[in-house]
Amino acid sequence: MIETLAAAGGLALAGIQPALAGTAPRPKEYTVQNIIDIIMREGALSPKADTVDTIKTGRPDQVVTGIVTTMFPTISVISETARRNANFIIAHEPTFYNHRDDAAWANNTAVVKEKKGLLDKHGIAVWRFHDYCHSLKPDGITYGVVRKAGWLQYYTAGKNTLTIPPVTLKELVGHLKATLGISHVRVIGDPDQKCATVGLLPGAWGGEKQITLGDAERPDVLVVGEVSEWETAEYTRDGRLLEHPMALVILGHALSEEPGMEWTADWLRPKLPGIEIAHVPSGDPFMWL
Repeated sequence: MIETLAAAGGLALAGIQPALAGTAPRPKEYTVQNIIDIIMREGALSPKADTVDTIKTGRPDQVVTGIVTTMFPTISVISETARRNANFIIAHEPTFYNHRDDAAWANNTAVVKEKKGLLDKHGIAVWRFHDYCHSLKPDGITYGVVRKAGWLQYYTAGKNTLTIPPVTLKELVGHLKATLGISHVRVIGDPDQKCATVGLLPGAWGGEKQITLGDAERPDVLVVGEVSEWETAEYTRDGRLLEHPMALVILGHALSEEPGMEWTADWLRPKLPGIEIAHVPSGDPFMWL
C-alpha cells in the first residue's frame, strides 16, 4: 500500500539532513522544516544534491498554521490559503514560471513582484514537492491519478502501463473526464477503437519518454498531461497513417497531475495531527471557445 512508501530520492534543502525514522518526538507546534523532515522520514527519503524541491518563500523556522497542497501556487490558491488562515503551500510545480523558480528568468516582471508581495503580505511559505513526490515508491503523482481514476486494481507500482477491461476510446475519454474532473481533452485516434492497454504519463515527461514508451510497450492508447506538438502528437499521427494504431489522449498538465497532490494531502493528515490540511486545486488555466 502507498502508506508504506519507500523511495530512492529525497526531499532536500541545502545543508538540512532528515531526522532518523522513529527518533524525533512530535512537536507541540510544527515549523515548515519540521513538516519537511516528517515527509522525508515517512517517505523514507534522503536528500538529493541537486533538486528543485526547495523553499521558495518563507522561512524554515516559520510556525505553520495550516497546509494547502496544490499543483501550481496560483494567485487564487494563495488567496484561498490566506482565507483558510493557512500559511504553508506545498506545490508540485513552480511558483515563478520556470523550472528552478529563478525570479530573474522573468526579469522580475510586474507579475513576479506582485506575486512575491502577496505571499509576503500573508506570510505564506511555499515549498515545492516535485522531484521527491515522483521519487516515492510508488510515484505519488501516478498513484494519485490511478486512485482517482478507479484503476488501482489494474496498477503495478513502477510501471507506466496498465491493462483495463476493453472499452472504446470514446468511453475511455469519458471515464477520465468524469473521474478526474476534466471538461475537455485533446485526442488523436478513432473514437470507436478498442482500448485495453493504457500507457499513463501524467504531467510533462517530454516527447522522448512518451514516444519511447509508445514504441516499447505498444499501448492501445497513450494518456499524457502535455506534449510538444511537433513531437508526440506528430509521431502519433504518422504512426496511425502507417498502421500503428496507438491513440493519444492529452489531459492537460495541471489537471493530469492534480490528483497526486490531492493524494498528498490525504497521506499527510494522519502524520501531522492537529494541523489543518486541505487540497486546493489550481484548476485548468484554459477556457475553450
